[in-house]
Amino acid sequence: MTSKQEDYVLENAIIDEGPPVRYRLIPKKKNLDPETDEDPKLRRWTFGKKDPNKPNKTILLVGETGSGKSTLINALCNYVMGVKFEDKKWFEIVEEKKKDKRSQSQTSEVTVYEIFGFEGKTVPYSLTIIDTPGYGDTRGIEQDSVVTQKLHDLFHLRDGVHEINAVGLVLKASENRLSDRLIYIFDSVVSLFGNDLEKNIVALVTDSDGMPPDNALQALEDANIKCAKDESTEPVQPVYFLFSNCQTKLIKKRSERPLKHAWETSIEGMDQFTAFLERTTPQELKITVEVLSERIILAACINNLQNRIKMIELKQTEIQQTQEALKKYEQEMEKNENFTIEVDEPYTEREQIDDWWDYKAVCCLRCEENCHYPGCTLAWSPSWCKVIKKGRCTSCRGKCPVSDHVKERWRYVNKTKKVRKTLQDMLEKYEKNKTEGEKKKSLMEELQLEMEELKAEKIKWLDEAYQHVVQLEQIALNTNSLSTHVHLDYLIEKMKQGEDTERIKKLEEIKSRVGEGTNKGLRYMLLPKSAKK
Repeated sequence: MTSKQEDYVLENAIIDEGPPVRYRLIPKKKNLDPETDEDPKLRRWTFGKKDPNKPNKTILLVGETGSGKSTLINALCNYVMGVKFEDKKWFEIVEEKKKDKRSQSQTSEVTVYEIFGFEGKTVPYSLTIIDTPGYGDTRGIEQDSVVTQKLHDLFHLRDGVHEINAVGLVLKASENRLSDRLIYIFDSVVSLFGNDLEKNIVALVTDSDGMPPDNALQALEDANIKCAKDESTEPVQPVYFLFSNCQTKLIKKRSERPLKHAWETSIEGMDQFTAFLERTTPQELKITVEVLSERIILAACINNLQNRIKMIELKQTEIQQTQEALKKYEQEMEKNENFTIEVDEPYTEREQIDDWWDYKAVCCLRCEENCHYPGCTLAWSPSWCKVIKKGRCTSCRGKCPVSDHVKERWRYVNKTKKVRKTLQDMLEKYEKNKTEGEKKKSLMEELQLEMEELKAEKIKWLDEAYQHVVQLEQIALNTNSLSTHVHLDYLIEKMKQGEDTERIKKLEEIKSRVGEGTNKGLRYMLLPKSAKK
């Protein structure tokens, strides 16, 4: 063990006497979350002192619970520090949380681990590792949107992460098929990036015995996960690196040789992986930030669009009820202008948000719409919300200035109420603000005209959502991500009510590209929370 390692042994607490003796590294912790100082969901843990004159490599890791991701993070840390099997020492930077039935799979913090001060020990650079827990757990897609937006913040912050050398998909060597859940997790992260990052996405295979992980590689291929390819193999395979994850097992006389062999497997994997980091061009995250922003805006736009179209359809129902009543009771109403009909009149009202995630909605007071709900957990005020660009909202119908918006624990909901109307009530409604020429129109003509106007308005808002999907297709690595796919059926269904066959064909073509792997992930995403175990 080097003298520098001995210094850390003196400074850090012993977790287990071993061998190997396990030590807890004590990093400097910083909250990067722009919204809260309590229980932050975005944090940086730094071990050692950064030298701005020395290079740094950044890795983003993704994998499900039990894949060995935490052990891999610790293994990367030990490798950079130069720890060897003969040292019988092991350092841990990841704090494993105790799990019980209530807390299992509830971790949601995006953590950035930084390891400085060991440049030249085994690699000439320092290391930054981004851990992304929380995807695909029992809390559903609302929680996933929180993790996605935290990554958006990390890539957008001035002192955040602005380039990535590798995205590591962590999976076990024994995987002969990717579960629906794991496909969903990998898809959720891969779809965040721009189309310039594919060659930086690699498989990090844990629990390896050193043999080629044919099952795991075939599982990745079958699921159509986009990643870097090794063109030197026949057939072409995903780029992968092997790790044993046995470094913390108790070393006994009879187990020392196989454990040393397992350690050597991991060291070889680390040598190859760090060489890959050395030769791979880092990718700036400018396009990724654009993709993340576009996905957030798309989701907000369509959620708002659904409420807006629902209100249009409620108004259309009211008009249909009025038209049918006028036809049915035409003679009675001519004899008695106080004759009444009953219709379902739509209206909008504020409703308190009551959920344990403590969501707040960004709403437009002028349009009376939910501009960003659910998912707006990040912004201190509307001006910080992702749907606000250049001082104006990209979501509400009026594209109103930010000054017309609030962020509160309430949202707008569409409702209907039974209302009785006389012929005079209806005439007054449609006679108001009419020119002399327009006053010749009958009430039935007015109702039909309003119906046509509502139909045109619906087409306008569907077109806006369509444009967001097209924009994503131009910049995203994975246009057919689950987060986009869930909106396609809705858009196609509503567009079929119009006559825009060209755009329907385009959306159906995008949908047709979705493979069986993505369909499995979609099935997982749409499972009820009680079934996600």
